[in-house]
Amino acid sequence: MIHPSAQIHPSARLAPDVEVGPFAIIEADATLGPGCRVAAHAVIKSRAALGAGVKVDHFAVVGGDPQDLSFDVNTASGTVIGDRTVLREHVTIHRATKPGENTLIGADCLLMAGSHVAHDCVLGANIILANGCMLGGHVHVGDKAFVSGGVAVHQFCRIGGGALVSGNAVITEDVPPNALAHGRNLIAGLNLIGLRRRGVPTPAVAEIKRAYHAVYATHGACSTLAQKALDEGGYQTAEAREFLGFFLGGKRGRFVSPE
Repeated sequence: MIHPSAQIHPSARLAPDVEVGPFAIIEADATLGPGCRVAAHAVIKSRAALGAGVKVDHFAVVGGDPQDLSFDVNTASGTVIGDRTVLREHVTIHRATKPGENTLIGADCLLMAGSHVAHDCVLGANIILANGCMLGGHVHVGDKAFVSGGVAVHQFCRIGGGALVSGNAVITEDVPPNALAHGRNLIAGLNLIGLRRRGVPTPAVAEIKRAYHAVYATHGACSTLAQKALDEGGYQTAEAREFLGFFLGGKRGRFVSPE
């Protein structure tokens, strides 16, 4: 299952059924779970860990050094890829900057050709990054988010679960869960199609709409308005409380604005 031209470090740990294509490189202390497939010329860097059924396509690089001028290459950090995630051609994922920490990609994600995930990012499950998408360092992306082609996301930003970011958008502020973001830090309402496709119950959708208006249809700081809505609004669904709670966290301190 391993092509003769592939280079596998003796300390790498590969499940018995792993497939490795021509001229692929698996570096020291990498771990590949059952059913992993690594295509020709792909590179799995030191201390990267791939879960079961992960597919790495041609010329992808998993676990490369951070593009951080202060980074010490001797740092013992890594990259973890969740089960059944697919990394297409030329995808690049960089390892974490701190010892013992990992850049994390959840299960069942699809990273399309040429997308990039920088150091210390944390991605949930069932996320799609389309072609040429770029995530800066320390970006967090929630479950089932869709980041379209050519999107650039600033370091330390958060993209909430279920959000949809339209193609070629520039995101330097946080995008709430289930929001529809576009352009430069603009929000065009909620990702109602995504909510429907995921089968979110109608009462939950109605409460998310009410929560959205509580934050964006009133003047004031988003965090203050969200806290007031949580304290006074009587929201019953987890989806609405998650939307409001999103505004109470994060490091950027700013959120995308209505168009």
